[in-house]
Amino acid sequence: MAYDYSDLVEKTKRWAAQACNSGWLNKESGQLENLDARTPNDLFNHSDARPLIVAFMGGTGVGKSSLLNRLAGKAIARTGIERPTSREVTLFHHRSVAIQHLPANLPLASITIAQHDDEAKKNIIWIDMPDFDSIEQSNKQLVLQWLPHIDVLIYVVSPERYKDEKAWRLLLAEGARHAWLFVLNQWDLGQAEQYEDFKLQLHKAGFVEPIIFRTACIEGGQADEFAALQATILSLATKNTIMELEQRSLEIRKNELKQKLQSYRRLLGSEPALQQMPGLWHEQWQHAANQLQQGFAWPIQQLASYYAEHAADLVTIPSTSRYSSAKTEAGLWDEWAQARFDDALDEFIISAGQLDIPVAPLKNQLAPLRRKAAKIIQTQSELAARQALVNPGNVLHRGFLKFVRLCEIVLPFAAICWVGYQVFIGYYRSNMSNVNYLGADFAIHSTLLIAITWLTPYFILKKLKPSLEKSALRGLHKGLTNAMSLIDSEVTQVLENTRHEHAEQVKQISAIMKHCEVTDSTRQLPTGSNTPLTRMLTS
Repeated sequence: MAYDYSDLVEKTKRWAAQACNSGWLNKESGQLENLDARTPNDLFNHSDARPLIVAFMGGTGVGKSSLLNRLAGKAIARTGIERPTSREVTLFHHRSVAIQHLPANLPLASITIAQHDDEAKKNIIWIDMPDFDSIEQSNKQLVLQWLPHIDVLIYVVSPERYKDEKAWRLLLAEGARHAWLFVLNQWDLGQAEQYEDFKLQLHKAGFVEPIIFRTACIEGGQADEFAALQATILSLATKNTIMELEQRSLEIRKNELKQKLQSYRRLLGSEPALQQMPGLWHEQWQHAANQLQQGFAWPIQQLASYYAEHAADLVTIPSTSRYSSAKTEAGLWDEWAQARFDDALDEFIISAGQLDIPVAPLKNQLAPLRRKAAKIIQTQSELAARQALVNPGNVLHRGFLKFVRLCEIVLPFAAICWVGYQVFIGYYRSNMSNVNYLGADFAIHSTLLIAITWLTPYFILKKLKPSLEKSALRGLHKGLTNAMSLIDSEVTQVLENTRHEHAEQVKQISAIMKHCEVTDSTRQLPTGSNTPLTRMLTS
């Protein structure tokens, strides 16, 4: 799908705005929002053929207004020795030109309009630009506002001011966007060496064979090349030339936009750099987690003692959880722990910045975790402590105690059954054989047997009962480990989200850059170096 330059600018601005809002671009680098999509076509109805827009541009006192007056055959532009002389834009055009279509953002109050009836100049709008090198900033602003609407710039210099620094900087900045003609005015005061030096400067600026006209400051005086200047401009006022200039301007602007986008693409960071971030984080977090666990050693001991003393309330009464939660958070995650955690995140962000990755998106996504870390520690520690108190001891220990509890029931019952059996058998035998019945020894021994089978498991259960403090301590350590792992997972998820966001930013800017590429079907300008139009363009 082909996009107009204005569409590309709009898409670029939308992308730059959301990239700034999400932190991938900072406000200082977000200059894409100020891209200028104005063209000469904006001054006219797009359905109609438009005239060629030609502007005289130059520094103070070089004679721009005098040249326009010579073209008009009358005084339409202000001239004089007062500097700056030109404080406004002077338009000279045919009466049929629909000047009412000037955009509203152009300062109409600073425009002087003169009209003519010359059919030979019908397809040209002549403009006298303000002196852009004056100390008045309004002059410079007028020039910058009009430049996007110009097709051909006639750069006017004088023998004494052809090396003007401000004018030269503007020429280098705008060189590729326009077609250029050069006028060495006041030539009757100049020397041949100055002409050659000026030509050499233009060659360095990218003009292989610049078209330079030497004109005199006094009409009718020394013979000059003013007529050739006028004839050259009239020869350019054709539909094909205007289309070629528009096409070249579009190519230049798209190429400039693409180059800007490429520089901003580099500001987003590279995918290999983003892939290094999880490794950097895990290394940083391992060091920070060790520090935190060492710092938690004493608070965990104190908290385990507290949980052991209040185990029944902690496990069975939910209302006490608010108090225990507050004690967990205050006891484990204090200002020291928060400072260590913040330091770990800050050092990781600094390391990410050293990989030339925008850190603002990372900061924004990690900010909630800074506040949530204490809650994670508290929740996981309390949960593990509750589970440990509900099931104290380890699996082997609990299994053995279950066996002993079973023995506490089974062994006395077995002993009672055995004693009862002996009593029954003894009684039966005594009746059958007239032997003595069970005596006192049997009664004592039976009692002792039953007592031993009951007391032994009871004693073992009493002595091997798990320590609630040790269980709580083990649970707190487990909860702390789980919390550390959970924090690590959340940061890892943030890094993954950052990678996805980065990929989306790259995808969007790459799509715009692709639309900025000039296709093979683009109409190319003539390549011959002898055509006036090619000589007016930078190489």
